[in-house]
Amino acid sequence: MGVAAAQPAPDASGAGDAAVARPTRDYGEAGALPPTIAYVLADAAAITVSLGIAHLLRFGLSAALLPGPNVPYVLVAMLAVPVWLGVLTLAGCYDRNVLGVGSDEYRRVLNGGVHFLAVVALAHFVGRLVIARGYVGMLIPVALVLTLVVRVALRAWLRRQRRRGRYVHRLLLVGTPEAVVEVGRHLVRSEWSGYRLVGVCAEVEGGALAVGGRSVPVVGTVPEAADAAARCGADAVAVTVETAPGEVGALAGAVAGRGIDLLVAPAVAEVAAPRMVERDTGGLALLHVEEPTFTGPQRLAKEVFDRVGAALALVVLAPVFAAVALAVTLDSRGPVFFRQTRVGREGRRFSMVKFRTMVIDAERLQADLEHRNEADGLLFKLRTDPRVTRVGRWLRRYSIDELPQIVNVLRGQMSMVGPRPPLPGEVEMYEGHVSRRLLVKPGITGLWQVSGRSDLPWNEAVRLDLYYVDHWSPTMDLTIMAKTFSAVIRGHGAY
Repeated sequence: MGVAAAQPAPDASGAGDAAVARPTRDYGEAGALPPTIAYVLADAAAITVSLGIAHLLRFGLSAALLPGPNVPYVLVAMLAVPVWLGVLTLAGCYDRNVLGVGSDEYRRVLNGGVHFLAVVALAHFVGRLVIARGYVGMLIPVALVLTLVVRVALRAWLRRQRRRGRYVHRLLLVGTPEAVVEVGRHLVRSEWSGYRLVGVCAEVEGGALAVGGRSVPVVGTVPEAADAAARCGADAVAVTVETAPGEVGALAGAVAGRGIDLLVAPAVAEVAAPRMVERDTGGLALLHVEEPTFTGPQRLAKEVFDRVGAALALVVLAPVFAAVALAVTLDSRGPVFFRQTRVGREGRRFSMVKFRTMVIDAERLQADLEHRNEADGLLFKLRTDPRVTRVGRWLRRYSIDELPQIVNVLRGQMSMVGPRPPLPGEVEMYEGHVSRRLLVKPGITGLWQVSGRSDLPWNEAVRLDLYYVDHWSPTMDLTIMAKTFSAVIRGHGAY
């Protein structure tokens, strides 16, 4: 899939010529470095540094040019760089569809590391290439860590560029007005993912449609989508499933040969995309939605990680606990900890513990503040809640009040990463599909924490929790934990 920079739409009078013209695809401003080239150069630098580190750790400074038993290590290093880049390429690490979005990018890097190990093993057994096992044992972990680190930095850079309108697809959204608004709302909110909405084709009156708080021009109807894409300079067209039978096929034929990518936005994609498997049934392509799995080796690894991580965190953070406990005690009357009943996996209730950030009769006082509630849905939030203590505001801003939940993780009631732990009253008012949040343990942090915290509307918080339930993976957990530190330091959306 190509990447297009923002460009002015051709004049409407030239629609006939535009219908056969291919949209220009470049990489932003003149002279700008294509993202894939930047990634390749960064990965080459990462493996080069890793080779040096592995050599020094294994052989020391006095053996900079040490020959191997049957081949110089200098030659090994020279071969390792293209092999590393090759296995990353085979693992799909330079696919523009995954750069800067989702956890799949990092998972592919890990797969590339496994492929690299396989190449080394093959060279050893088939090519009789003898390399010190300690050297290989240090090289691969270091290379993986450095490659992941540089990709985290590149992701931040790429997302900044996309927010500025560079390295993005100019997208035309096609479908019914309701579907266009729903899908477009997500696209507008996440323009960092590489799609910029430049127009819609829908049967609506007027020249514009309100999508995600923005006015997006209506450039035609659904049958006119191919020509409309050319007129507004779009290089990608996304069709919602609500279009009439035959329209997707007709549009696919109309955009063929024009350099325009065609995407289909199925209604189930938001919660089930990784579990959708295409199956050919008598020439008819059907999407089979598989059941999410919450057992097996990955789940066991998550449990072990949670328990061990919680135990280590309690030891490391003991001085912080003591300092916060003293601050809470000196600031206001009442206990250091606040306990509240929450609902965990499969509806089991447990007592969640936090540092107290409010006055001791806060729950009784909430009834007098209901008319000032700033949250929607089932939540109660106030930016300037009078019940919050002075120390409590500081603890909330940096989520330090959440740290005692590590005890809940150690007890097996919560996880390090998961959906927001709901109150029993919230669960009683859940609609059917929202109950899927209870299929996994709630977490100290989660997608809601790194995506806005208390600033999120209720529906968005639910969407993120359900997304996590359906898409969970160890790689996603590590990504969320890494993002949590940034979210906590910024302190946005915490009150």
